[in-house]
Amino acid sequence: MAPYNMVPNGAHERAMTQANLTQHELDSPPWSRVESTLMSTARLVREAFDARLEPLDLNLTQASLIGYVTEFGATTQTRLADHLGIGRAAIGSVVDQLERRHLVERRPNPDDRRVWLVAITDGGRAMADRVREVDEVLRAELRRGIGREERQALAWVMTRLQHNLRSAIDTT
Repeated sequence: MAPYNMVPNGAHERAMTQANLTQHELDSPPWSRVESTLMSTARLVREAFDARLEPLDLNLTQASLIGYVTEFGATTQTRLADHLGIGRAAIGSVVDQLERRHLVERRPNPDDRRVWLVAITDGGRAMADRVREVDEVLRAELRRGIGREERQALAWVMTRLQHNLRSAIDTT
């Protein structure tokens, strides 16, 4: 796979120093706060995955659905929507798109005739392997220069932030 340059002319090569990273203080203007950095990073991650998945005619949401069903087996659209963090109507559209391509199929749920299960097809399994290859290459690029301890610390902070956000949402 050919390397992708996310920013033209290597503009992203600006050195990240501790001084650059600590400018995200609580009294900073909104555009340079940690929350803004998180949101812009999330957008860039999505853009990077979407660009890499484009040759497979997939986007990150579709690839994530294929990966989830491949790993955990047939599941309901409601569970998929919850896992992917999108609405039930939106997940129905994603399933429709993948079903038209014969990557997933809907099957009756033997435990509840009102509910359909989304299952992976043989074509979907083959696509999951291709998605996994794209994912491994891109994750290696995303993690370049970031050590294991740094990734673990980031994961801990992100998990704590998610907990705090869920608590804030629950109190509204």
